Amino acid sequence: MCGRYAASRGPEDLAGIFEVEKWEPEEALAPDFNVAPTKEVYAVLDRSVKDAADPRPVRQLRTLKWGLVPSWAKTPEGGARMINARAETVHEKPSYRRAFAARRCIIPADGYYEWVTGVGERDLEVEGKKKRARKQPYFVTPADGSVFAMAGLYEFWRDRTLPDEHPLAWWVTCSVITTEAETTPLAGGAGASGDGPHALADIHPRMPLMLTPDRWDAWLDPARTDVEDLRGLLVPPPAGLMRAYPVSTAVSNVRNNGPELLKELEGPEEGTLF
Repeated sequence: MCGRYAASRGPEDLAGIFEVEKWEPEEALAPDFNVAPTKEVYAVLDRSVKDAADPRPVRQLRTLKWGLVPSWAKTPEGGARMINARAETVHEKPSYRRAFAARRCIIPADGYYEWVTGVGERDLEVEGKKKRARKQPYFVTPADGSVFAMAGLYEFWRDRTLPDEHPLAWWVTCSVITTEAETTPLAGGAGASGDGPHALADIHPRMPLMLTPDRWDAWLDPARTDVEDLRGLLVPPPAGLMRAYPVSTAVSNVRNNGPELLKELEGPEEGTLF
């Protein structure tokens, strides 16, 4: 799954990477090394500009809220739970199928965090000696340092309790598409200590669907609406592009934020051995 990620690149950097034509400086976000659900996040999308003379789709960098609220929802409360959409069923689920056909985006990240329960902690939990096992966080990122382009969906929701001219009358929200985690060896092996995970599936059975650059244009193209054609884009990237390494448990607290959260540890913290 994807419940937390890091996004440190600024709008100028992202505009260059994704060939963005339009973004609003006033929507710029500060680097965020602990992005959590309901936060404002960057998304790249192709959409025509309102009231523009030229109706063609324009590649934009927009600021959206993470946690999709379907257009038909009566309230936005469920958005915090709809942070992920499964690639296998996104085309048929009522909450996602319209967005999948017409409102796709890329959510840029440095990488994402995932937590693993250590063997010793699991044993204590099974024996009833510990009610809440301590988990070791790992950071998963492209091995070459490139952007992690997560496949996403976005949706518009109208708050009927507010007048049309109110700045918060319209919500624009998004969700990250996930797929089965890779079972192939990670780039760089099992980490410096040699006792880490050997594949992403050792960490969690799900992962965000990363789009390689050759699929960006097709994924963002709003003219592509055939469901079966679009499902063909939901294939995992080639094996061996990712690496994963242990980071401080400080990232488990969403109030902690800073580049130190990405510092690679030599091995899992004490008590959380893989």
